[in-house]
Amino acid sequence: MRDTSKRREKILTLLREQGSVQVNALSQLFQVSTQTIRQDLGFLARIGMAARAYGGAVLRERQTSAPEAALETKRQRFAAEKAAIGKMAAAMVAVGDAIVLDSGTTTLQIAVHLPKEMELTVLTNDLAIANEIAAHEKINLLMLGGALRRKNMSLYGSQAEHGMRDLSVDKLFLGVDGFDLAKGVSTHFEPEAVLNRMMCEAAAEIIVVMDSSKFGKVCLHRILEPSRIDKLITDERIARDVLAALTDIGVDVIRVPL
Repeated sequence: MRDTSKRREKILTLLREQGSVQVNALSQLFQVSTQTIRQDLGFLARIGMAARAYGGAVLRERQTSAPEAALETKRQRFAAEKAAIGKMAAAMVAVGDAIVLDSGTTTLQIAVHLPKEMELTVLTNDLAIANEIAAHEKINLLMLGGALRRKNMSLYGSQAEHGMRDLSVDKLFLGVDGFDLAKGVSTHFEPEAVLNRMMCEAAAEIIVVMDSSKFGKVCLHRILEPSRIDKLITDERIARDVLAALTDIGVDVIRVPL
């Protein structure tokens, strides 16, 4: 992590502890110019962690995102981006892999783009993904059981969680409702967050797939912190500041051209 990133992380810690910071005090604390501190505060403001105030900055209180959209609405939103992300993610799957496709409209596009003759194992709790994979004769399909949530036509609950126990997979492709650098990866539905955390524990590699509209959104239930992500596949509209911040903490960000 670069010195700039370390300093900005410490400034954010001070913001959380104190609620506000002053440019002159930070300049003396870190032995850098006031101009450098203003750039740091500007960066934190642009990625939604702080709000500029006279002589410094204050901690920005994040709000939860808008209510979860209907499934058909999700499918129509950013359809081109999701298709491109799904195609890129499918290209990362190797013959013989055991992978988890989390529920979601973006992960569905991974299933659509998997080669029909590829031999691998796919585990999912999403009915649409299972239906798509069923047409791939060489793919071994494992379906998690559980209670059906009609909001997104996926299965959750104790049976699904029991099915994830003691499993080990090569890759998890995780779809998300919200992604915030401070608050982490999040979702609207608590049982989904619980199951997603179990998927993360089972995977050797965690790959988040999401269009750039999800950045800056915070949902009620946290799944994991950004530093635990191995790869993130998104579209080219990701903000430069967010890209830099993710790169600094070791996330391999793959931008899909449109």
